[in-house]
Amino acid sequence: MFYWLYELQGATPGVFRLFGSPVFRAIAALATALVTCLVLYPWLIRQLQLKQIGQVIRDDGPESHFAKRGTPTMGGTLLVISVVGACLLWCNLNNPFVWLTLVITVIYAVVGFLDDFLKLHHKNTGGLSERWKILTQVGSVALVMWYFFVYVAPEAGYDTTLNFPFVKPETFQLILPPWGYAIFAGITIFATSTACNLTDGLDGLAIGPTIVSATTFSIICYLTGATLFGFQVADYLLLPRVEGVDELAVFCAAMAGAGIGFLWFNMYPAMVFMGDVGALALGGALGAVAVFSKQELLSVIVHGIFVVEFLSVIIQRYSFRWTGKRVFAMAPIHHHFEKKGWPESRITVRFWIISVMLALLALASIKVR
Repeated sequence: MFYWLYELQGATPGVFRLFGSPVFRAIAALATALVTCLVLYPWLIRQLQLKQIGQVIRDDGPESHFAKRGTPTMGGTLLVISVVGACLLWCNLNNPFVWLTLVITVIYAVVGFLDDFLKLHHKNTGGLSERWKILTQVGSVALVMWYFFVYVAPEAGYDTTLNFPFVKPETFQLILPPWGYAIFAGITIFATSTACNLTDGLDGLAIGPTIVSATTFSIICYLTGATLFGFQVADYLLLPRVEGVDELAVFCAAMAGAGIGFLWFNMYPAMVFMGDVGALALGGALGAVAVFSKQELLSVIVHGIFVVEFLSVIIQRYSFRWTGKRVFAMAPIHHHFEKKGWPESRITVRFWIISVMLALLALASIKVR
């Protein structure tokens, strides 16, 4: 919205020219989402407690989690609202990348909301059936990607190549057919959302890497689409140039700000949980940003914690199905460490540290190749 003030002012000198800067608007979006969460979460937590909207705990989970039963959940609703609100205020609303990412975020939030609602209604951890969750998530992504490739990609200079971290584009690139790339992009978004949801099993565990990932991609998106003094930064850094994707830096900054605000109340011992409504939405948004910025493979490093959590569940499931034996004491892998006697706070902080190290490695890969 504020970007329109910059457009109305045009070339005339004035304070509104600041609104034309993605960096300024990213900082403003971060601050807006952060303050919104810090101010409104105490009220939301009281409302959730009054309405007895509390977390349902698995009976076969770690015994330490039984004390969490009844903790207010579905707090991710405000988190998503904060991100969307900050973006509507500070993003360039003429930018299609912003709208497509918002659409994915909101749709995944709705799916998560329904899942949380059914869990609370039936007083168990079932929620939406796995089939319906996959159908709604994959179907919505398919529609968004169809629109993207038909109406947005041609004008943005978007292609179907995959770029590998630490490898120069002229050295090696994988060129996929449009249909193949569309499938790969959809899997990236769906898998990132699912992985983020699986990681959300300890106080502050999922939101920490989410903040780190959002901050990292805010930098990457700005570098991918920015033009400084008539000079395209992406060309110098050998990044795939995507016209207009730098506006997602503002979106990612809003996500980081909302995440920090939520973490204030979600750190151990948590006063509120985000629920599937938050985890699915944030994961879907991160996956969409990775696809639109042409950093699908780099996101494997940036989202390393999510990837490991996701793989641990896959390995555990198929190992037990094929051999009758479990690789981990419990999956996802953070529960494995709990079963081994690690305190919850130790697991969370160490996963945060790893997430920061992976983010720095990902940023280093932009130049070290």
